[in-house]
Amino acid sequence: MTQDASHQPYGTPEVPRVAVRGEARLEVDPEIARIGITVSARGTDRRTALEDLTRRNNAVLELVKSYGDPVEKLETGAFSITPELTRHGRGERIRAYHGRVHLTAELNDFTTLGELTTRLADLELTQVDGPWWALRPTSPAHGEARRQAVLEAVQRAREYATALGANLAALVELADLGAENAPAPFQAAGAGMRTMAFSTTEDAGAPALDLEPQRQTVYAQVNARFTMTPPQL
Repeated sequence: MTQDASHQPYGTPEVPRVAVRGEARLEVDPEIARIGITVSARGTDRRTALEDLTRRNNAVLELVKSYGDPVEKLETGAFSITPELTRHGRGERIRAYHGRVHLTAELNDFTTLGELTTRLADLELTQVDGPWWALRPTSPAHGEARRQAVLEAVQRAREYATALGANLAALVELADLGAENAPAPFQAAGAGMRTMAFSTTEDAGAPALDLEPQRQTVYAQVNARFTMTPPQL
């Protein structure tokens, strides 16, 4: 039995194959920024610590929500109340209670981000970390990178064929890197990260921060296989 050359795993002298990899790397502006907010409280008894933590947490939530649409997401993460122990004679006793609440905010307006970050850092016992810049999963930049990777694969294959005095005939296979059980050295999108922390006092009156967005790197890679006309060797 014979099998059509286009369905065989390897090419033939009459219908040779060329396999290439197409790559693309784009540098684009971020679309969103995330900040981490940690609210703390300390009290000599558990109730006092909880009451202070609740009051400060509510103040943070109210401030962030007051910015409206520029805040795309606001989530509460970890919460903890931890006793601080100290030695008392041969035993130990509770000296104080420490409370913490961690929140994450996601914004799409970077001017608002600078103002909000400063105002949050100005709150009592509130720490701000970030920003972490990123693209949305649905960003057009991902599709553009994949399109450029495919075009680069076609161009590379055509150059190989031309070097042999041949022409590309048909596309046999196009696959994402990793779709063929091959390791993928690059992520689909790389999100740069910068971190800053603020230690606050009650009467700090800092102006709004001027935050410069960090450009994001988007990678795409594809494997492509083509058939070509017989080479002129």
